[in-house]
Amino acid sequence: MAYTEIDNPELYFQVKTYSGDSSGQAITLDGEEDMAPNLVWLKRRDASAGGKINDTVRGVNKQLVTNNANPEGTDTNQLTAFGSNGFTVSDNTDVSTDGGTYVAWCWKESATSGFDIVSYTGDGSARTISHSLSAVPNFMIVKNRDAARSWNVYFGDPTDYIYLNSTDAAADYNEIWNDTAPTSSVFSVGTDNGVNDNTEKYIAYLFASKQGFSKVGGSYVGNGSSSGSTIWCGFSPAWVMIKQSSTSGEGWHIFDNKREGYNVDNDPLVANTSNAEGTSDMIDLLSNGFKSRTTSEANNESGETYIYMAFAEAPFVNSNGVPCNAR
Repeated sequence: MAYTEIDNPELYFQVKTYSGDSSGQAITLDGEEDMAPNLVWLKRRDASAGGKINDTVRGVNKQLVTNNANPEGTDTNQLTAFGSNGFTVSDNTDVSTDGGTYVAWCWKESATSGFDIVSYTGDGSARTISHSLSAVPNFMIVKNRDAARSWNVYFGDPTDYIYLNSTDAAADYNEIWNDTAPTSSVFSVGTDNGVNDNTEKYIAYLFASKQGFSKVGGSYVGNGSSSGSTIWCGFSPAWVMIKQSSTSGEGWHIFDNKREGYNVDNDPLVANTSNAEGTSDMIDLLSNGFKSRTTSEANNESGETYIYMAFAEAPFVNSNGVPCNAR
C-alpha cells in the first residue's frame, strides 16, 4: 500500500477557477481547508495572455511571465494582495475582465510539502546557495529578475537544463548547475547569466517529491499508443505539467482537476505560450496517477522522453490505509 506523508494536500496546494468582473475582486480558495498561498500562478483560459507568477518573497506587485524571458515587472493593477485563504486581483484583463475565465494554481511554502522559495543575488562565480527544504530538491525553476534571461529548469540531472519559456529539448551545459547535484541544504549554480550574473537578482522555486503528495522531476518514455500507459504517482493528481525533453518542438502542457473536473475532458494550458486553453483531451487523471490518451508528441510519442511534475488532490492511500476514489 502506498501511504502518504501528507493526508490533506489542500493544506499546501489548491487549484481555483474563477470568472472576471472588471472591477477587481477577492478570490477565495474553495478547498475544505484554508490555505494562505505563497506562490500564485494565474492564467487566463478564454483568451490569449501569458501566465503570471507572483510570490510573497519578491512582494505582491512583482510579477514574472512564464512564456517569455522578460525581467520582473512591477504592476499594481493585477494581483494586489495575498490573503489567508486566497488572493485579490484588480481589473486588468489578464486577471479579471467581465466574462473572462481564469485559473489560479496556488502553493504554500513549507518544508513539510517540499516547496521552498529562495531569493539571491548573483556574484558571477560558481557557488552554492542555501535552501530550507531539509530534503534534496528534485525540480528547480530559476529566473533572473533583472534581465531578459530564460527560465532555467533543473529536473534531476545536474548536467542538463531545460527552459520553461521554450519548446527546446533538454541540453547539456555545465555553467547552469555547475554539474553538481543539489543536497538537502544547498543547490549549485555556475556562471551562466541566467542563474548567476554578478549583482543581478534571482528567484528560485525548489520542489522535493513527497510520497502521496507530489512527484516532481519524474520521467517516462512514450509508447505511441492511443491507449497510452499509466504513470504512477501514488496519488490522484490535482495538477500535472508535462514536457517532452528528448526532442524540441513541444511545450509545457498543464492539466488540472478544476477546469473541467472529469475524464476524458482534460484540456491543456501551455506554460511557454500566451495561448488560450486548448481543446485536445490528452490525459486522464486517475486515483493513482495519470494516463496518456493520445499519440501526440506533446505527451506520448513513441520512444521520446517526457519529464513531469504533479501535485495531489488526494493520496492513493491515506496514512490510515483508506484508499481515495477515482474520478
